[in-house]
Amino acid sequence: MNHEHHFAVSLEWTGNRGTGTSDYRAYGRDHVVRADGKHEISGSSDRVFHGDADRWNPEEMLIAALTQCHLLSYLHVAASNGVVVTDYTDAATGIMEQTADGGGHFTSVTLRPVVTISAGDPDRAISLHHEASLKCFIANSMNFPVRHEPRVVLREK
Repeated sequence: MNHEHHFAVSLEWTGNRGTGTSDYRAYGRDHVVRADGKHEISGSSDRVFHGDADRWNPEEMLIAALTQCHLLSYLHVAASNGVVVTDYTDAATGIMEQTADGGGHFTSVTLRPVVTISAGDPDRAISLHHEASLKCFIANSMNFPVRHEPRVVLREK
């Protein structure tokens, strides 16, 4: 059973400081990402690439997409397997390697979810991260490893 889903976003560059891209330092990296009915995301490049550190950069958004996808997949498999999740946080990191030609690529992302459960087997709760990873559309689209260092906390009664 294949179901196709379509998603659309728009992007507007807002960094023209009057002379466009006349020089590498002449333009801003600011942009706005939009989707119908949603709040705008103010984006830029990372500070090291002359961006605005107060705005989201594409690398952070990629890591955020991976954390969100894993969270949503994990909640699904937890509910299906009798693990009651009451809290979930993640402190994910990613490594991007810049190449000599000015390009680059991610070499890995590590998710570090801390899951608080009130019911269910803690060992099962840990193992469900593997199943969640298999169900995560975003992680399955990456060409680098998405690692997991999960921790489970039992909610005090």
